[in-house]
Amino acid sequence: MINIEYLRFNDIEPSDFLPLLNSQKVRKHLIDHELFTVDTLTTWMNSKIEVDATSGCKVRGIVCEGELAGWCGIQFEDEKYEIAIIIDDKYWGLGKKVFQDMMFWAKEFNHAEVYINFLHTRPDYKFLKKIAKSVYETELFGSKFTSYQLQIKN
Repeated sequence: MINIEYLRFNDIEPSDFLPLLNSQKVRKHLIDHELFTVDTLTTWMNSKIEVDATSGCKVRGIVCEGELAGWCGIQFEDEKYEIAIIIDDKYWGLGKKVFQDMMFWAKEFNHAEVYINFLHTRPDYKFLKKIAKSVYETELFGSKFTSYQLQIKN
């Protein structure tokens, strides 16, 4: 069984995140932005630490077998709780387990529902379509997304 740990951003060096967040394979599925430097990454990480301190939110680095594999979070955006999962391509198989853990976190927070927004470059996710209350296209930050509205079973 694969060992996954979730670390607070305060416990991760920005330089450890650089290769992941600047990877072209990862970036093609994210909103277009400049490559990170240690300084801009530190600023971004600090903003995620602030999100983590917000009631109902949780942001963590994903560590697999001792290596930083990505990050995930429940964030409050546009009056909704949104799930974000960003994983290095060599760890893409971890997504379902991370998703299950995050749905558990959402249940612990007593959220009624959460949303996942995938950039149009991502394929449809049949397992998400099956469990989603609704699936629709939306535009965020000038990009087209597929949004999944998921109810939390309490």
